[in-house]
Amino acid sequence: MKPYLLIEFTIEPADPGRDILLATLDVEGYDSFEETPEGLKAYILEDEFDEKRMKELAIMNSPDFKIEYELDKLENKNWNEEWETNYEPIDLDGQIYIRAPFHSSKPDYPIEIIIEPKMSFGTGHHQTTRLMSRLILQMEMQGKKVLDMGTGTGVLAILAEIQNASEILAIDNFEWAVENTVENAEKNNCHKVKALHGDADSLKNLSFDVVLANINRNVLLEDMKTYIDTLSVGGELILSGFFEVDFDLLNDEALHHKMELVRKTGEDRWLACHYRKIA
Repeated sequence: MKPYLLIEFTIEPADPGRDILLATLDVEGYDSFEETPEGLKAYILEDEFDEKRMKELAIMNSPDFKIEYELDKLENKNWNEEWETNYEPIDLDGQIYIRAPFHSSKPDYPIEIIIEPKMSFGTGHHQTTRLMSRLILQMEMQGKKVLDMGTGTGVLAILAEIQNASEILAIDNFEWAVENTVENAEKNNCHKVKALHGDADSLKNLSFDVVLANINRNVLLEDMKTYIDTLSVGGELILSGFFEVDFDLLNDEALHHKMELVRKTGEDRWLACHYRKIA
């Protein structure tokens, strides 16, 4: 497993500096964030961290904020053990219960999903996972061929099968995520989820009825046309992993490629959008 860095930022004033810094680092490819009273904790793969680039970010040099940071190399340790110490199950609107294998089952929920990630940043707790899940529950998935791009733990691919999708291809560019998706699919008795290590280049000559892409703004903008090209007229595209402030940018790109907005939903500044291909 590749080592991660934790960058802990102290920001004065914390509001709105915390939000601005989080949005900036999200675009820069940081994997996960934790808001603190003093500022922000950000996580990134060590070999992808560029301290010089970080220092040159506009907010780091803004006279409106005083920002200090500390770097900490995370131990290459048993993240499952660390995760189990802090993990709490997810109750999604009383409709979906997402739990770890060591939590008690709650069969009174309409849908129960068991997730055990390989590392602490893949638990499925992020706002965008909840947003994507809500949109999936509103869709007709019966018999659909689904792509889950940037699958992570595979939670959305698993939900698609539970909602009666006929085929699900789950793609991620991290090998650990592909392995984790296979394991989690097995834990949930899902047999229609196929996991693949790859990126948008893996989609040539493939076709889907539904594309799920919960990634980040830059990747969505770069690869959206490729996702849309896999859809026939009437095909559906569900996007998340970006902030409300980025909606116009992503929406313009989607409309440019003959998509129409069906609905959008938000939580804590994050958005998810449901599009349909019209031509």
